[in-house]
Amino acid sequence: MPNLLSDATSPYLQQHAHQQVDWRPWGAEAFEEARRRDVPLLVSTGYAACHWCHVMSHESFDDPAVAALMNDNFVSVKVDREEHPDVDAVLMNATQALTGQGGWPMTVFLTPSGRPFFAGTYFPPVSRGGMPSFSEVCQALAEAWTQRKDEVVASADSIVEQLRGTGEVAVSDDLPTARETLEELGKTYDMIHGGFGTAPKFPPSMVLDALLVKGDPSSLDMAQLTCEMMARGGIFDRVGGGFHRYSVDQGWVVPHFEKMLYDNALLVGTYSRCWRRTADHDGFQRELFEHVVFATVEFLERELRTEGGAFAASLDADSVDIRGMVAEGIYYLWNPALLDDALGEQDGSWARQVFHVHENGTMEGGLSTLQLRGNPDRTRLTRVLETLRGERDNRFPPMRDDKVVAAWNGLAIDSLVTAGTIFGQSGWLELARQSAEAVWSVHVDQAADTFMRTSRDNTAGTTPAVAEDHGALALGLARLAGALGDAVWLERATWLVDRAVARFSADDGGFFDAESSEHLFDRPRDLTDNATPSATSSLVSALRLVALMADRADLAERADQAARTTWPLVSHHPRFAGWSLADALVQEDARRGLREGTCVVVDDDGDPLSRMAIAAWRMAPAGSAIIVGRPGTTGFAHHFDDRGARDGQPTAYVCRGETCFEPVNDYAELKTPLWSRC
Repeated sequence: MPNLLSDATSPYLQQHAHQQVDWRPWGAEAFEEARRRDVPLLVSTGYAACHWCHVMSHESFDDPAVAALMNDNFVSVKVDREEHPDVDAVLMNATQALTGQGGWPMTVFLTPSGRPFFAGTYFPPVSRGGMPSFSEVCQALAEAWTQRKDEVVASADSIVEQLRGTGEVAVSDDLPTARETLEELGKTYDMIHGGFGTAPKFPPSMVLDALLVKGDPSSLDMAQLTCEMMARGGIFDRVGGGFHRYSVDQGWVVPHFEKMLYDNALLVGTYSRCWRRTADHDGFQRELFEHVVFATVEFLERELRTEGGAFAASLDADSVDIRGMVAEGIYYLWNPALLDDALGEQDGSWARQVFHVHENGTMEGGLSTLQLRGNPDRTRLTRVLETLRGERDNRFPPMRDDKVVAAWNGLAIDSLVTAGTIFGQSGWLELARQSAEAVWSVHVDQAADTFMRTSRDNTAGTTPAVAEDHGALALGLARLAGALGDAVWLERATWLVDRAVARFSADDGGFFDAESSEHLFDRPRDLTDNATPSATSSLVSALRLVALMADRADLAERADQAARTTWPLVSHHPRFAGWSLADALVQEDARRGLREGTCVVVDDDGDPLSRMAIAAWRMAPAGSAIIVGRPGTTGFAHHFDDRGARDGQPTAYVCRGETCFEPVNDYAELKTPLWSRC
């Protein structure tokens, strides 16, 4: 008999709907049941693409004896961390404080009032290596609750009291400087493999965005080497496009094989910006960056696009091999024999050299990821990869989590607009528009003032959008408005940032990550950019762009206030504040005369990809707002007032603050006003 997860919109929760555990979704009903029975809550948090979540599920939650133990002693709650990032953040903070580490699956035991008293990550089915089994943990905690409840409650109260002081945010009036932050970044930069730190290594897309703001040689070198080494490594799916979630080694060779929408959305934008900063004479490197963008967009469209036009959340790390066994990454791996079988002896031999595939393999069983060595013939490489893709299509693909997350689609829209305009790809702009339309129509009800974080099969979930959803989606919609000259998207972006300011503002001028919840002992607030930009950095970016496009000085001031809450983090830990660092670098330039501004391209045809429009997107400094439209376009404040296409040619009008430069209708002359200081 199914439990209470059978109607969930989350695929992760659906994966547990068949189990004998009396799982419940996060919400008031679970807490009411815990109070009625006077038992603790067992909250298990994970996500659909999580390998170890699957392992623990099969080992423990599928076991009827374990299920009975859980049902007798706890109210068991399943949480999709992607659906409830606020719950995940608060409970992860507790887990890290109690254990010194975090990760998923995450298991936290709460009192009926929602206070944590024990936490951990993966527990094995039998004790090993000093780690207790999951059953032993459950039995010990059940006994503690029945025999020493007062001690457990007192301990939980003490834990909460200590945790409440950890979320305080400092505010600074001292703008970080490029020199100081780049020196700090350089301390952990890997000069051999690119990236920062050692293993495991995550794609540092937001830090790379910051390094590309100014384009000076030292920061460009770090960004370009990192982009090249990731593109050459096994973390990039050479056959199907797109990036895996992270590399387990320092050299980007062996990934953890999940493919997440947010990573690939961010990296499309990052590689597009890196391409435009890479000189034409850097032939293969520039060509490699372009290939990554095209291949990753193709992956997004082919494998993550949903029927409604939005993008699904992820692909699983696991898939089934030819024996019917579930194995991590098996869909993506090769050995010499497999290459020879697919390509023939001549191309197989060539591919083994180019992709560094040998008998020993880079993983267990002699299997390898495909790396890229040297500068191989592009025509032959393309042909070989197309053949391998056809061969791989005969394998069992990983499962897709087809949940739609508003924030991640916002990041995808933003990057698709950026890439589409830089590379002159109208189809990518259409992908962005369709995603925007799908998310807006399903997730948002302006009349009812509701905005939901997730959906599935064109049905909105029940979880309200958090701050990052407002910021990321507003940023994407505003960028789309500028590219298409369609003010409807700017109006919607403005609604989102106004709503965010009303709902998430903190007394110090910053933002909370979510609204208050009666079921959480704390209100989450994390300024660090982790796998995705923080809610604060997303909102600052969206506020600045909407402020420029809609001529809203109040929103610009609100962005300034929030940015000050990030400056201490940027100064001391820039590696974990990429977008906030990028914003700080733009503000530093503004103080030196390169102020944020607008570039309005007036075109009788309203062509978003005219030579002038593409030139603007390729050359404009970071922090610029670019708007393309016909003469007389409305809905963009004053930006099209008394402005026409001179001599029938697309004409660019560049303004910074109160200073406007002479209009130009020759795209070769556009760089001068775009980069002039005032």
